[in-house]
Amino acid sequence: MKEELEEIYTDADGIEDDYDAGEEEDTVGSFEHFRYVSDKGQSQLRVDKFITSRMEKTSRHRIQLAIGAGYVLVNGKTVKANYVVKPHDVVTIVMPYERRGFEVKPENIPLEIPYEDEHLLLVNKPAGLVVHPGHGHFSGTLVNALAFHLGISQPADADDERMGILVHRIDKNTSGLLLVAKNDQSQLALAKQFFDHSIERKYVALVWGNIKEDSGTITGHIGRDPNDRMRFKVFPDGSSGKHAITHYRVLERFGYTTLTECILETGRTHQIRVHMDYLGHPLFNDDRYGGDKILKGPLYAKYKKFVENCFEIMPRHALHAKTLGFIHPATGHRMFFENEIPIDLKNVIEKWKNFSSSKND
Repeated sequence: MKEELEEIYTDADGIEDDYDAGEEEDTVGSFEHFRYVSDKGQSQLRVDKFITSRMEKTSRHRIQLAIGAGYVLVNGKTVKANYVVKPHDVVTIVMPYERRGFEVKPENIPLEIPYEDEHLLLVNKPAGLVVHPGHGHFSGTLVNALAFHLGISQPADADDERMGILVHRIDKNTSGLLLVAKNDQSQLALAKQFFDHSIERKYVALVWGNIKEDSGTITGHIGRDPNDRMRFKVFPDGSSGKHAITHYRVLERFGYTTLTECILETGRTHQIRVHMDYLGHPLFNDDRYGGDKILKGPLYAKYKKFVENCFEIMPRHALHAKTLGFIHPATGHRMFFENEIPIDLKNVIEKWKNFSSSKND
């Protein structure tokens, strides 16, 4: 049978591709997109069998779950698993991306788990912990810790990968809440919520400068910086990158820095970091986007020492994933979680608060 096949690896919300696994900033819901056009001589075949015959490394059960979750369209419309494929039908599939090629060994790494049931769990990730194994980070990652906690492992050549349980990711040096699916049904349902941008996520970010407006929205395509593959940048004309939207609100002003709340409408790689830099207010101590230098304030030695002391207290960028809201994949109930700002960021915020108060006295 001859048929048209288009297999596109894309990032519905930011794909890692060859980027350093330790540098993923809220990269969520990576997806594989498939498009099959049936031949004019197509015999009658259920759509789940039609797809299974073409996606050899994906089980029919998983395909059926994907169909039930609304990931499969025929001629632009959702269908049931028993739909019979007809000649010239266009079958498109959007499924959570499964990482392959890395062996995952369980490692007894302590985890803070604020919630867990038989379907999912939440992890409060500390800054400095890499999420996924990858080039340069083959062990000591959150996935290794989860493998130990859940009692599973995975060889490098796994056909039916079980470690695709994370439905989103945050950067190594970002702290905060991460959502973990414990089975295929939960993964598909939760990933779909990220894909549809219905997940509620709020971050706390300390940025350089005194933001002019009390609140606002930053809109701009984000793509890899052609001059530095380790960075991303905004393409305001939309000529490159992917559409991205960040909403922000000022929480406190400290004169030379501002404490903000950022709400992600999309989830591109480094989105908050890139958008705040584009706004002219890079994250405090963000070495990737220039925030690890003194960007605002006087030149005298006492102030320089104060900022350097802040950098020492918090040797990472000032970003924390504080809240996470979603629909439970099994119960259908709305769930909302909020965690404390970690001590390093809390101490730096307090230092800036005291500095601002003394400066204004």
